[in-house]
Amino acid sequence: MHRFGKLSAALTLGALATLPLAAQSPTDLADVCKVLGGAKLGQWASFNGTSGGSGGKIRLAVVGSERSGDSTLYWFEVSFAGKDPGKSGVVQILTGSLASGLESPRALVFKAGPQPAMKISGEMVGMVGKQGRDNTTAFDWAGRCSGAHVVGWESVTVPAGTFRALHVTTDDGGEVWASREVPFGLVKTHGKQGDLALTGRGTDAKSSITETPLEMPALPMPKN
Repeated sequence: MHRFGKLSAALTLGALATLPLAAQSPTDLADVCKVLGGAKLGQWASFNGTSGGSGGKIRLAVVGSERSGDSTLYWFEVSFAGKDPGKSGVVQILTGSLASGLESPRALVFKAGPQPAMKISGEMVGMVGKQGRDNTTAFDWAGRCSGAHVVGWESVTVPAGTFRALHVTTDDGGEVWASREVPFGLVKTHGKQGDLALTGRGTDAKSSITETPLEMPALPMPKN
């Protein structure tokens, strides 16, 4: 998988790692998690992000939808802008549920810096998803669920304002402050993957990729 794709997968799923916590959490957390997994078309939330001594701007958004049989699929976008434009980029995942992330994508589009946007579909998407799960602990759903603890409701101030947020900790030392008032629910996060702090939100999200993506050619099958 493209190096940028791996990084963005970690950012995406790391930011949304609290989605499955509702299964083992009190009513308050279950209610908040409905917001995390239930972002609507056009909703977006932006963050200041830091990781490994570097930082940048991250935006989560739902930028499109399409029908597949009797189901509606959504294009979930993560965009990252660092100090070096060459290391900025966008990843879009077509999925039926934001909670599933790269677990079962139908298609994936990514654009790294000034490079052309590329689209991955068909059988290759499953391969990308497997590589993503193999290369980042952001996909360790079970571990995060089993170690979740509700600290309580707190008043949290971030660049976007002050919110009443539910504070949750995980067994790997991660912390999340979540609010029903915010698309995707995330107000602030702290953990090994890095930190996020909400800077803005809205309902008018458009795709950050304006060009027509190039279809990535299929990889050759290994010879026996």
